[in-house]
Amino acid sequence: MTAEQQLPEGWKETTLGAEFEWSSGGTPKSGVPAYYENGSIHWLNISDLNDGLISYAEKKITELGLQESSAKIVPQGSVLIAIYGSIGKLGINTIPLATNQAICFTKKIPEYILNKFLFYYLLSIRNQLISMGKGGTQQNISQTVLKSVPFLYPTSKETQQAIVNKIESLFDEIDEGIGRLKTAARQIQQYRQSLLKNAFSGELTKEWRSKHADTLPSENELLAQIQTTREQHHTQQLADWQTAVSQWEQNGKEGKKPSKPKAPTQAVKFEDNFADLPRGWGAVKLENLASEYVLGKMLDKNKNKGEERPYLGNINVRWGYFEFSNAKTMKIEDDEIERYSVKYGDLIICEGGEPGRCAVWKHEAEMFIQKALHRVRFPSYYSADFAFYYLSYAVKLPLVTDLLTGTTIKHLTGTALKNIPFPVCSINEQTQIVAILETKLTACDQLAAELAKQLKQAELLKQAVLKAAFSGSLLDK
Repeated sequence: MTAEQQLPEGWKETTLGAEFEWSSGGTPKSGVPAYYENGSIHWLNISDLNDGLISYAEKKITELGLQESSAKIVPQGSVLIAIYGSIGKLGINTIPLATNQAICFTKKIPEYILNKFLFYYLLSIRNQLISMGKGGTQQNISQTVLKSVPFLYPTSKETQQAIVNKIESLFDEIDEGIGRLKTAARQIQQYRQSLLKNAFSGELTKEWRSKHADTLPSENELLAQIQTTREQHHTQQLADWQTAVSQWEQNGKEGKKPSKPKAPTQAVKFEDNFADLPRGWGAVKLENLASEYVLGKMLDKNKNKGEERPYLGNINVRWGYFEFSNAKTMKIEDDEIERYSVKYGDLIICEGGEPGRCAVWKHEAEMFIQKALHRVRFPSYYSADFAFYYLSYAVKLPLVTDLLTGTTIKHLTGTALKNIPFPVCSINEQTQIVAILETKLTACDQLAAELAKQLKQAELLKQAVLKAAFSGSLLDK
């Protein structure tokens, strides 16, 4: 309460330390099994605090663990508050339990103050408590700091109860609205996935395909186009290689001799047992579909040579766009420019972090890729945008997840990437699908953003309720 604000009639201003007895818990030694095995005492960590009623803890300790540590039994109905890390996280225990040292609790609440009134008061000043935190990696407040915090309350328990009832009634209404907003947000996500599924099963363009049936290529014609383009690409690679070798010889064979490009060893074929596809469609592994797929350059400041040039790392690639705020440079030699550079229309795919996360490069600025990324370049008959939307749909399906390597941290290696089958249809139909998806998914994104905005407003509305409650004006509304 500031000097400009007047204390409501019938209210008292004091401190949390003057009105309540506070204590904190402790942790039995983790290396002693007898303190934990077959324990029956619920032992609370910060993660168990739920800003509500608490009747369960994930971990339990034994009576011996309680006796031989600084942990204490918290009386039922106490108000609990986190003082380390997640400062201000709250709970009221409905059963006797113990806590660790990161949680402070009321040992005793005066009979003239309701525990729920204190709970909501602490909730209303959470941001203030967080701002009082000290420390480096993990902010904390001490019991001394907590006890010094002002506490305002009406001396009438009936008024306290009326305020609590009003808060809970309004919160119930707000929570009901929040629930509807969250349901709508989930439905948007479900619609997005359904839309993508229909796009790559041919359902999205079923009517369009019917109207253009006479002009669409057959499956054999699609395969022939892919095979011919692969052969033409290899022929061009050989010509480029021969030019590079001649240049290398003219330079006195300085440096490593350019490597001869490998010829395609197998004829292109559609994958068997792929998901049901419409007539005229097929599925081809990426190694047969892409004209190039390259893993980025290893970042080694001690070994890398050449001119400093901008590069993309995993952190720069988001779903469908690039984030440049953390862009950095690395040394790229002249003979590495072609291999590691990014060109307009390339699909950039994350190897790790969130394997498969990708975006299409649609910038003219010079850019290169670091080893955490794959660069995929497609021939003219295959749309990078089509590939992006397909991978964003398939990344959680077994046809991709079964190819990932690693246990705790998953990776999409080059070997795995080249073995992912991608659906193939005419370039005209791909273009049609991309246009439909961009329109519909943009509408989804706009609606999702509006729902997120409304959810934030709902949370702010709760803060407004609490502010009114503890300024004494809530019961006037």
